[in-house]
Amino acid sequence: MEDLNKHRVYSLKKQIQAARKETPADLVLKNGRVINVFSGTIQEKDVAVCNGMIVALGTGYHGKEEIDLGGRYVLPGMIDGHLHVESSMLTPLRLAAALLVHGTTAVVADPHEIANVKGMEGIRFMLRDSERIPFDYFFMAPSCVPATRLETSGATITAEHLEELRDHTRVLGLAEMMNFPGVLSGDEEVLKKIVLFQNRVLDGHCPGLTGHDLQAYIAAGIRSDHETAAPAEAREKLESGMVVMVREGSTAKNLESLAPLIHPENAGRFCLVSDDLHAEDIRDRGHLDFTVRKAIELGLDPVTAVRLVTRSPAEYFGLKDRGAVAPGYRADIVTLDSLEGFTVHSVYKDGHPVADSEGLIRFPEPVKGSERPEPLNMKPLHVEDLRIPHPGKKARIIEMVPGQLFTRMVHTEIRSAGGLVIPDIASDTLKLCVIERHEASGRVGLGLVRGFGLKRGALASSVAHDSHNVIATGTDDLDILHAVETVRRMGGGLAVTCDQKTLAEVPLEIAGLMSARPISGLVKKLRAAKKAARGLGCTVGEPFMALSFLALPVIPELKLTDRGLVDVNRFEIIPLFDG
Repeated sequence: MEDLNKHRVYSLKKQIQAARKETPADLVLKNGRVINVFSGTIQEKDVAVCNGMIVALGTGYHGKEEIDLGGRYVLPGMIDGHLHVESSMLTPLRLAAALLVHGTTAVVADPHEIANVKGMEGIRFMLRDSERIPFDYFFMAPSCVPATRLETSGATITAEHLEELRDHTRVLGLAEMMNFPGVLSGDEEVLKKIVLFQNRVLDGHCPGLTGHDLQAYIAAGIRSDHETAAPAEAREKLESGMVVMVREGSTAKNLESLAPLIHPENAGRFCLVSDDLHAEDIRDRGHLDFTVRKAIELGLDPVTAVRLVTRSPAEYFGLKDRGAVAPGYRADIVTLDSLEGFTVHSVYKDGHPVADSEGLIRFPEPVKGSERPEPLNMKPLHVEDLRIPHPGKKARIIEMVPGQLFTRMVHTEIRSAGGLVIPDIASDTLKLCVIERHEASGRVGLGLVRGFGLKRGALASSVAHDSHNVIATGTDDLDILHAVETVRRMGGGLAVTCDQKTLAEVPLEIAGLMSARPISGLVKKLRAAKKAARGLGCTVGEPFMALSFLALPVIPELKLTDRGLVDVNRFEIIPLFDG
């Protein structure tokens, strides 16, 4: 300890000397236009870096290395305050490599997807895979695993389990408290988790909550929400002391609606986050750089927009040495050619270049063989398990709504043959199946869905929110069976089949959620799978994303889990047929 303190004192002395121009800095970025997130101004200054820290802004600084920025804009490394790594289908390490080139140097992630599959073991994997890389991963402890009692999850995480995470240096608090009814009713297990993290950051998840219920929810110590879509709702939460995380992800997009509420005086109470962002969107449009660019196009002041992805999240999460280009802050720095285009030119992490306009400069490779596919814990499936007897009554069908996560419940007559339900291509009514994959119970939930447009074949996926059982749909039982078996064989992933042949597959060998491939290889396979689905007549732009949310029993109106058809409004299992 004494040697460590001596080293720290020596390093600090060196930083002070470099700031006073008594010794050269390690790096000086010269002739840049620095965005000052404190004053809201842009200043022409040099940036001096020593020991990975910014030590001074000014003129006339010299360093062992000097880089002339030629008038480029300089801003802090960007921070995403709410992100689910698993939604990208990339491991933490691979996602970090994909985000760095877009100027993101830190994220705060909620690993509840892998926690629903692997429990604490899954969270430990996320922590391990994000260690010792030139990128900052912080995590929030999942608060709701499992999400509901209406599906079979791979794990249950109690307050006692979360004690392991409470004092971890990269765990900042309790992740989105989705169970707001449990908070309001005083559910003891819910309150135990809140008390465990009551002196830390408590994230919220309370769409549509207003009035005295909102006041009670916030009174529990919950300080943020990322589920706000309407301006009036955002204003009420803002005035009640919440930080409003404005979400702009692959599915949910709230920036256009909420941007008019943001101005320099209240920017500290807003953050821009992605929540769920898919690999293809990262590859095609970017990350927070895209969101800031869109915010500027919507009329937001550029300096204010930058603050929403730097200083605002840093202040909310207590990241005291991040989020600003100023003395005493980490040298996580991004340079841009222009504010309007907001195209990243170069990225520095702890004072070292990690990306430029050509891509990554240096980044570690994953340890070979550290993560191998595990078979899904599924009982062997037979075609008889997929058959639905027809009782001669009307059925409840899940009708998809284009571009939305919610569905509608439709009552109608359906086709049958030999006393069994058969898909009806003419009315776009397909069989939908959810197969339990955590306990080898053999349990299969069976239902019907409209909206995919398939004329032939089947689709299957081990990504099915939130418990991630295997979900499949198709025009033929044998193709559905083949698709499910393909997913099982891969140890998880996505599959497209027809005539009992596999047309495309995307292995997601880590918990059935993530691939260890780089983003380029993953995107190539994802595009091939979507192309194969289109070739079978599928009319949904993102078929696997749509499929994954048909098993989520917290978004109305009708969903399917391994336990059966769920009336989300009544929050209970209901029969497929009337009566």
